[in-house]
Amino acid sequence: MCGITGVYYFNSGEKPLEDEVKKSIKTLHKRGPDRNDFFIHKNVALGHSRLSIIDLSEAANQPFTDNSGQYILVFNGEFYNFKEYRKVLIEKGYTFRSNSDTEVLLNLYIDEGPVFLNKINGFFALAIYNKKDGSLFIARDRMGIKPLLIYKDDKKLIFASEMKALFEYNIPKKIDQTSLFQYFQFNYIPPDASILENVKKLQPGNFIIVNGNTVTEKKYYEIPVEEKNTYTSNYAEAKTKLVELLYNAVKKRMISDVPLGAFLSGGIDSSVIVAIASQFTDKLNTFSIGFKDQPYFDETHYANLVAKKYKTNHTVFSLTNNDLFDSLNEVLNYLDEPFADSSAIAVNLLSKHTRKKVTVALSGDGADELFAGYNKHRAHFIADNKQFGQNLIKGINPLINIIPQSRGGKIPNLIRQLNKLGKGLKLSPKERYVLWCSILDEHAVKELLLSSYDSNLYKQRNSRLTQFIDENRGINSVLHSDLITVLQGDMLRKVDAMSMANSLEVRTPFLDHELVNFVTSLPSEFKIDKKTQKKILRESFKSFLPPDLHNRPKQGFEVPLLQWFRTELNSSINKEWLNDDFIKEQNIFNIKKIKQIKKRIISSNPGDIQATVWALIVFQHWWKKNFV
Repeated sequence: MCGITGVYYFNSGEKPLEDEVKKSIKTLHKRGPDRNDFFIHKNVALGHSRLSIIDLSEAANQPFTDNSGQYILVFNGEFYNFKEYRKVLIEKGYTFRSNSDTEVLLNLYIDEGPVFLNKINGFFALAIYNKKDGSLFIARDRMGIKPLLIYKDDKKLIFASEMKALFEYNIPKKIDQTSLFQYFQFNYIPPDASILENVKKLQPGNFIIVNGNTVTEKKYYEIPVEEKNTYTSNYAEAKTKLVELLYNAVKKRMISDVPLGAFLSGGIDSSVIVAIASQFTDKLNTFSIGFKDQPYFDETHYANLVAKKYKTNHTVFSLTNNDLFDSLNEVLNYLDEPFADSSAIAVNLLSKHTRKKVTVALSGDGADELFAGYNKHRAHFIADNKQFGQNLIKGINPLINIIPQSRGGKIPNLIRQLNKLGKGLKLSPKERYVLWCSILDEHAVKELLLSSYDSNLYKQRNSRLTQFIDENRGINSVLHSDLITVLQGDMLRKVDAMSMANSLEVRTPFLDHELVNFVTSLPSEFKIDKKTQKKILRESFKSFLPPDLHNRPKQGFEVPLLQWFRTELNSSINKEWLNDDFIKEQNIFNIKKIKQIKKRIISSNPGDIQATVWALIVFQHWWKKNFV
């Protein structure tokens, strides 16, 4: 796991500035604290910051040059099956001076060209420069686990693992108003754009070839669409196949030359990963966080049951609300693009404490999007069963009008969710999908922002978010959309940012592409029915887990934002982030709407306001760092 950066000038006579490259690498230090270096040749520069995982020797340092001196690679990620191809390449006459996956990766590219990407089982962002023909090859992994941002203008193309690394090349900082609009709608920016104009994210499963002033982008992988990839065997055979594939995915991800462990939340996803991983090592290190001040969200009891069953070396980090509060500035300062999923605060603390004992951690990320694990997936299932949904809403409508709605308590949050369910049931499948992904609807965002946005671009982006939504496919079309939208834009972004803020590599077995290809081929009834979510996952691994974990509901976690907004952060909200004079001077937000939001913070019926206030705080902190 590392950080990469680079620049390619289209005019071969222009040379990159060494100082800019060095500063760009320095911003990536937390991604790769073990070593940093750069390479400059004519119009091209490559930079690398290294977190040593495989082959800790200097022989594996990057930028990595092949034996001929023609090709230079910078690589962020892991190539799990590299030993298999090392043998193949040796048989072809290639020689190696390291034991790294990096060297195998580069030689495989030299041997096969861009099609080598189809051989890689792993996650990565990479760039390879060919000194002979002056071309630059850039690629990103299939699922978008590792980020790669691209800036392009008339003179150059720049890439980097993080936005802050791009800033060191003095790129223009002009806010993309459509991205700003979507940020406040979803609390994150969908994965096909960034907060800045001219900065895009290379799409998962894509590669770019730059040669002279020609830039060509191609796709080498797409998540299969279920109706084109339909599984034809029975449910029992599907369970057997799922176990086999997940075993293989976990085993591949156990390779490491540094201490390795696993997150263990107490939910089914991480528990299954730990159950499998513990069979490939004598004493697996496992890590959980508990919440002293919020026992409703504390799952450490379930995590302890799994740890005891598999005799892991288990560590529980028991956190107070003060611990969470104290880490706020760490999170705000590391984020180099607005991102307002508040659970990042907890992920940051889990990563920080885990990093004290290991350098690599396995996680259960991706299972909810694959197997229908979220509450909204139950809502979509209800929507598909229209009569059931209508009867449910009819029954709870009186409660919606009486009980206050907020995320601050179990019953108010349930009423908030049911209210959103009722609204969604009245919409088309595509409109419903966008609503249930949103924190604010389109009208509310229009009221919040003064600046206009490109309505045609907004419609185009939303159409990409909903391109796979199909009433005839049911929940599978929702899951497909989540894999390319919510997973990439929110969940993977959160884990990458917070783990890298603490120099911790997180590996995600559920996102092994062979497993993804299989699960997306399964009919929706294998994943969700009237009684069970993540059905095939639960039933395939039922014997692996303690009885208390069987069919327990998904437990979310809410950072106590509203409590902080009313107490410790109240002064900062009113005097700094959402100060009336500052809002007027900034000229981005509707001051009338901001005043209404501040009043709702202290009202008895705040609804979902805490999510929007947190989005405002994150944006304001980012804006002040970059525009004041």
